[in-house]
Amino acid sequence: MSAISDSLVITRRNLIRMTRIPEMVIFGLVQPIMFVVLFTYVFGGSIQVGSSTSTQAYREFLMAGIFAQTVTFATAGAGAGIADDMHKGLIDRFRSLPMTRGAVLTGRTIADLAQTALTLVVLAIVALIVGWRTHENFGKVLAGFGLLLLLGYAFSWIGALIGLSVRTPEAATSGGLIWLFPLTFISNAFVDANQMPTFLRHIAEWNPFSATVQACRELFGNLPPGFKASDAWPMQHPVWASLLWSVLIITVFRTLAVRKYRRAGA
Repeated sequence: MSAISDSLVITRRNLIRMTRIPEMVIFGLVQPIMFVVLFTYVFGGSIQVGSSTSTQAYREFLMAGIFAQTVTFATAGAGAGIADDMHKGLIDRFRSLPMTRGAVLTGRTIADLAQTALTLVVLAIVALIVGWRTHENFGKVLAGFGLLLLLGYAFSWIGALIGLSVRTPEAATSGGLIWLFPLTFISNAFVDANQMPTFLRHIAEWNPFSATVQACRELFGNLPPGFKASDAWPMQHPVWASLLWSVLIITVFRTLAVRKYRRAGA
């Protein structure tokens, strides 16, 4: 109970900080909205997914990828925030208080999750405006967004570890983005992975990012006409694969981040 209470206090602190610096939230919304508009109107109709090249088919195929990219790119912000607290000495102040060691990181990741949820709500509204639609029941749609938030929370722990491992917020931002670009683009987010070269296709099929994207497409009812998933296990069972990947990432990187935090304070 002490750990939960301490984590909620740190969460509240970070949420208050976000409200006092609204440009953090605003700038976090601009990039995904730009991706929605640019990919929809620039690439829509020119990329084949399944057996269709229609703009509407690609729009519905695309949105799960944009949603997943948005929640994972929040990793850079999480790492930069923790690195900034380290740089200013705030983490040292927290260490001097009688509180659970992991609460500082848990509170930060929960606050980042709340910001990610807000971003997803705004992004979904923009997607509806440009023509995105779901074709499954409300429960499945909510489950899809739940998987996205779980993936975002998992990746925020990677950001936490990066933030504790570098010296400046700028380095945390760069370190948080440099590996995200290949992760998101060597996936099924923007194109049909079946059209990739063999070695890239195998990477995309076992990419945790791809599992969540495929799961969301199924839960949203956004699989294009004529689309056939590969025989790889994550693509045949994407919901389970997404859950397993996210839980594994949380378990591994939370353990490493908390250990790093404790050693830094030794």
